[in-house]
Amino acid sequence: MRNIMKVYLLESPGRIARAVLEQIKETLSEIENPVLGLATGSTPLRLYGEMIRDYNNGGFSYKKVRTINLDEYVGLDGSHPQSYRYFMNENLFDHIDIKKENTFVPNGVAKDLDAECQRYSKLVSDNPPDIQILGIGSNGHIAFNEPGSSFDSTTRVVDLTENTIKDNSRFFDSIDEVPKQAISMGIKDIMKAKSIILIATGTSKAKALRRMLTEHYAEDSPASVLQMHKNVTIYADESAAHLIPEAF
Repeated sequence: MRNIMKVYLLESPGRIARAVLEQIKETLSEIENPVLGLATGSTPLRLYGEMIRDYNNGGFSYKKVRTINLDEYVGLDGSHPQSYRYFMNENLFDHIDIKKENTFVPNGVAKDLDAECQRYSKLVSDNPPDIQILGIGSNGHIAFNEPGSSFDSTTRVVDLTENTIKDNSRFFDSIDEVPKQAISMGIKDIMKAKSIILIATGTSKAKALRRMLTEHYAEDSPASVLQMHKNVTIYADESAAHLIPEAF
């Protein structure tokens, strides 16, 4: 049965970042040992900036927070500037009071990648995020779960599509340097989160957001699985939301 998702339409990505931060603080402050699921890419950068600003101004403390990230490139260790571990350190962890040993990102250079995926899937099962932050791809992907990914998928090694490799090439010196595989939290693992916040900004996300909200859930639109989650909040700016029917 489809569940009702809360949708907030705000005027700018900056306003969205501040609103999401307030929801994070309100939720996590009531939990003794909170777990926060995090994402990488351009979508959450404003949120991470707001988290740092708030912390520096005497706001929320992350000493008791554990974080679990969605994914990591295969073949890049944490010291590589394009790895997601490096991204998280540079854009958030190095600037707040979180304990690094409480921050979890898949190990993209593990000798046994299958064992690493099983370990990470168990980590999520044992520590389901109190809030999971998500973005949405222009084709409806969440994490590296591209269209066609099984709703029953757990953490696994995935082959990146040509479109994803092309999109991510802007972060590398050349497209040839973009890894061809990644470890990605599976859709079944993502759905274990107690609550989910999805952020959508920009016109490139408009069609995917409309489809997620209005069409029947199907594996060719991975984000549509969120219709089946009990606690989803969507924050979208005017550009991303302009195709959403007025009923929302």
